[in-house]
Amino acid sequence: MNVLEVDDLKKHYPIHGGMLRREVGRVRAVDGVSFSIAAGETLALVGESGCGKTTVSRCILRALTPTSGAIRFDAGDGTVDLATMPKRAMRPLRRHIQMIFQDPYSSLNPRMMVGDIIAEPLKVNGVPAAERNARVLELLDLVQMPAVARTRFPHAFSGGQRQRIGIARALALNPRLVVADEPVSALDVSVQAQIINLLLDLQDRLKLSMLFVAHDLSVVRHVSDRVAVMYVGRIVEIAPTDELYRSPRHPYTETLLAAVPAPDPLRRGRQMKASGEVADPAKPPPGCAFHPRCPYVQDRCRTDRPELAEVAPGRWTSCHRAREIELAGVA
Repeated sequence: MNVLEVDDLKKHYPIHGGMLRREVGRVRAVDGVSFSIAAGETLALVGESGCGKTTVSRCILRALTPTSGAIRFDAGDGTVDLATMPKRAMRPLRRHIQMIFQDPYSSLNPRMMVGDIIAEPLKVNGVPAAERNARVLELLDLVQMPAVARTRFPHAFSGGQRQRIGIARALALNPRLVVADEPVSALDVSVQAQIINLLLDLQDRLKLSMLFVAHDLSVVRHVSDRVAVMYVGRIVEIAPTDELYRSPRHPYTETLLAAVPAPDPLRRGRQMKASGEVADPAKPPPGCAFHPRCPYVQDRCRTDRPELAEVAPGRWTSCHRAREIELAGVA
C-alpha cells in the first residue's frame, strides 16, 4: 500500500519582462515528476543543487501550490489529493506529514525551551498538558537526548543535538510521512554518521515512511530503500538502492556516482565525469536535457525527449540508450 503517490507534478514560475510586465517565459522548476512511497519505505530524492528536489518536497507539504499534477496521500481514513486541496482543508492533514529541516540552527525558535518546541505540535492539535509532558519525555528518550534538555534553550546544544530535537518535534504526532530535506548536510561528517544511525534506528522501530531529499549519494546509500534521481526538474531514474549503485541505467546517475569518494586509490578516476554546465530550467535544451553533457549522445537524444519507462522490474529510466550502454557503478 502506498502512503504517497505523485503523478505528473509540475511547478513553473513565470518570467515577466517588458514595460507591461507580460509573461515572456517560465522556469520549469519541476516538470512532470512521478513517484510513489510505500508504507514503511524510504525514498531518496537526489540530484545537483537547483534540480528541483526541494521544490518537490515543498509541493508535497503544500508550502508551495503546484502548477498541475496530483499528490495523492493516504491519510489513514481515505486518500486525498493534496495538490488541489484548499489551504484551510489542509490543516487537519498536516499532523500526518511532518518535516525535518536542513538547518538545525534556524529551524528551532531560540526563545523557546526545548520542551516547548517539541510540545508545540501537540498543543496545536489539542493534546492535554499532562499527555504533552509525558510525550516530550518519551520523544527525548527516543532521539537519545537527556530529559533535562527540555528545560534548556537551543543555543545550549550542538548542531547534532539540535537536529535530534528537530527530529523529535517531527515525530511528536506519529506522522504517516516524514519529509527530510537534507537533514545532515549542515553537520560535521562525524555528526552526520550519528544522525544517520539514529534515523536508521527510528526507521526500524517506528516503520517510518520517509522522503529523504539529498545530494550526497554516500549518505543516501545507507538510508534509502529506493533512489529517484532528478535532473533539471525531471526524474531520470528510479531504482532500488543497491541496484542503482551497482549498475546505473542513466548517464547522469553514473556522473553522480563518479562524485562519490572512493576509498580505494586504484578505483579513482575510472568512472565517467560529465563536462559542461547544467541546463537552464528556463530554457531547457530540446530532446534529453542531459544530452549537451552526455558522452553517449546520439542524434535522437538531441530531438526526442525520452519518457520515464520501466526497463527492468522495479527499474525506471528516461534514456533512449538504457538497454544498450554499460554504465559504471560503485562497489
